[in-house]
Amino acid sequence: MKLAWYWRRMSQMSATEIGRRARDQSLKVAWRVTRGRTFAAENVGSGARLQFVPLDVSAEQIDAEARIALIRCADRILDGEWDVFAVTRRDMQPKPDWFLDPSTGLRSSPDEYSFSIPFREPDQVGNVKYVWELSRMHHLTVLAAAYQITGKQEYASTIDRHLRSWWDENRLLRGIHWTSGIEIGLRLISWTWIRRLLSTWSGVKDLFEENPAFGDQLYWHSSYLARLPSHGSSANNHLIAEAAGLFVASCAFPLFRSSDRWRESSAAVLVSQSRSQTFASGLNRELATDYHGFVLELLVIAGMEGAKAGHPLGDGFWETVVSMFDALAAVLDISGRPPRQGDSDEGSGLLLDAPTFDRWASLLSTGRVLAGGLQWWPTSERGDVRSTMLRAFCMPELPEYDRPSRRPNVFRDAGLVLLRDIESRDDEIWCRCDSGPHGYLSLAAHAHSDALSIEVRIGGHEILVDPGTYSYHTSPEWRSFFRGTRGHNTLTLDGVDQSVPAGPFMWSTKATAQIEVVDGTDNGSLARWVGSHDGYERLGHSARHERSVTLDRTRRELEIRDRITSDGAHDCVLAFHLGPDVDAFLEKEAVRIEWSHKERRRSAVLTLPESLSWVMLEGSVEPRGGWYSESFDRKVPAPMLCGTGVAAGDSTYTTRLSFADVQ
Repeated sequence: MKLAWYWRRMSQMSATEIGRRARDQSLKVAWRVTRGRTFAAENVGSGARLQFVPLDVSAEQIDAEARIALIRCADRILDGEWDVFAVTRRDMQPKPDWFLDPSTGLRSSPDEYSFSIPFREPDQVGNVKYVWELSRMHHLTVLAAAYQITGKQEYASTIDRHLRSWWDENRLLRGIHWTSGIEIGLRLISWTWIRRLLSTWSGVKDLFEENPAFGDQLYWHSSYLARLPSHGSSANNHLIAEAAGLFVASCAFPLFRSSDRWRESSAAVLVSQSRSQTFASGLNRELATDYHGFVLELLVIAGMEGAKAGHPLGDGFWETVVSMFDALAAVLDISGRPPRQGDSDEGSGLLLDAPTFDRWASLLSTGRVLAGGLQWWPTSERGDVRSTMLRAFCMPELPEYDRPSRRPNVFRDAGLVLLRDIESRDDEIWCRCDSGPHGYLSLAAHAHSDALSIEVRIGGHEILVDPGTYSYHTSPEWRSFFRGTRGHNTLTLDGVDQSVPAGPFMWSTKATAQIEVVDGTDNGSLARWVGSHDGYERLGHSARHERSVTLDRTRRELEIRDRITSDGAHDCVLAFHLGPDVDAFLEKEAVRIEWSHKERRRSAVLTLPESLSWVMLEGSVEPRGGWYSESFDRKVPAPMLCGTGVAAGDSTYTTRLSFADVQ
C-alpha cells in the first residue's frame, strides 16, 4: 500500500521535483549524525543586536469584550486547560506532554530521528494534527498577549516554563516536531511575537537572547527552513508559512552570519509566491477559504515585520495583499461569514486572541488600517486583540492601488460567482456558485470534488451548506465523504466522484469546471449563473453536467436546474445538504424548512424534482450521509436530501427554493 501511494505521489511530480526530492532525502540521511547537536559559536554574527521595542498597547485600547475573553482564556491555561480541536487538554500545567495525541492517547517517541517517524500512520503516532498543533505555541502567544495588557507575572512564568521545556525536549531532529517545515515556520513567528510581547518582563532576555537553548533552536529552525523548503507539487501554503517564519525570524533576530542571506532568500519567496498563489481577482488559488485567511495572515505578519526592520517587501507584494483583503470583503455574507469551500483546519498565522474570536472581522479590521476599507466593505462591531497589536507594531504607508469601486460578485479566474441581493438587508439571500479550477498545483491538496456545488444562506443563516472537512490523516472513510462529490450540493453519476482521489491530499484526475453564463449579479430583479464540468466524460458513456441557478430577487426564490447530456444511461444522485440548525420535513417532493432567527420562527420551501426518488438522511453511517463539520475533528448530524434515479440521454432536474415566507 505504501509503495502504491509513493508511485501515485511521484506521478504528480515533474522530473525536476523528483531530483530535488532525491537531494532532500540525501540531506536527511546526512543530517542523522547531527541529531541533538548545538550550533557552533562561529555561526554567530559580529555586532548583531536585537531591536525589540515594547508595544505601546494598554488594556484600555483593547475592545472590552475581546479583552475579557483573552484574559479568561489565559487564566484557563494557568488552570491547566487548553482546547486543541475537539479535545480539551487538561495537562497544561506545569508543562504539557509535547508528544501526546490527546484524542487517542498515543504518544510518539521523543528520541527517534525525526525523519524516521511515520507521522502519516495514526495507529503508531496518533493523529499528528493534535500533536503538531500544540507546538505551534498559540497558547503561549495568547499568554503573551494577556501579559502585554495586564502585566500578570504568572502568564510570563508559564511561558518561560513551557518554552524551556519544549527547547529541552525537542533538540535538533529529535522527535516528531522536526518532520514538517510548516510547523517550524509557525513556531518561529510565535517565538518572535512572544519575545515582543514580553519586552517589559524582567526575565525576557534570560529566556531568549541570553539563553543558549533558544540560540540553538533559532539557528537550527532557520537553517532547516533554508535548506529544506517545500517545492514542486507541495509548494502551496506550506511554502509561504516556511518563508514567512524564516523571514520574520531573520528580521527580528539577525544573530547569525547567515541571517542576511536567509532574510533575502525568504523575502524573494514571499514576493514571488504571494503572486503565484493568488488569482488576479484576489482569491487564493487553493480555493479553500480558510487557507485564504491563513495565507493572508502570514503575508501581513511578514510584511509588517519587514517594514519595521527596514527590509520592506515592496509595493507589488502589498498590492497582492490588498487584493486579498478586497476579495475577502466581497465574499462575506451579511453576517460576516465567508464561503465554506475546500479544506479547513482553522490554521492561524498568529493567535493573540481567545480562539473564539472572529478571524474574518479581525482581518478586515487590519485591512482597514493598512489599505483603507472601501465604501462597499462590510462593517463589523466585533473588536479583537490582534488587529490592535498589529496596528501598534507597524502600519506601513502603502500607495494607492487600483481597487474595485463596487463589490465584486464574479471571480472568473477562480470560477466563483455570488448571486445575492443588491442592497444590504437583514434577510439577504446569498448563494455561492462553484465553477472554478479543481485546486492548486498537481496535487490540489486541499481541494474537494465539488464542481457546480452551491451554498445558500438567508440573513447569514445556513440553508444549503458545504458540510466541511472533519478529518485529514485519520478516518479515511470520513475524509472521502466530506471531500467527495456526495458530500456537496451537486450531482453524482454512477456512484463515483467527479475528480478521482489518489490519497488524502492528492487527486489523480481532476474535473475541469467553467462559467458558461453570468447575468444580473449587480442589478435587476434576476441574477443567473450557468456552469459546467467535464468530470464525468471519463465514464463508459461520456456525460457532461451543466447547472444553472437563477435568483429572483423580487419573488425571493432560487431555481436550480441540472442538465445531464450523455450517449448512455447513468445512475444519478442529486444531493442537498441542509444546515445543522434547521428543521426539515420531507413531504413527497417538497421539503419544508424551518429555523429560528432573532426570536422569530422562519420557513422556506424546497421543491424537488419529481422524477427522482427522495430520502432524507441525518447522522447516517450506512449509507454515509447527513453530517456537518463546523470545525476540525468535530461533526454533528444535519439533514441531507438524496434524490436517486437514472439519467439517460438528455435529462433535466429542476429544484426550487422559495423564501417567500421569510419577512
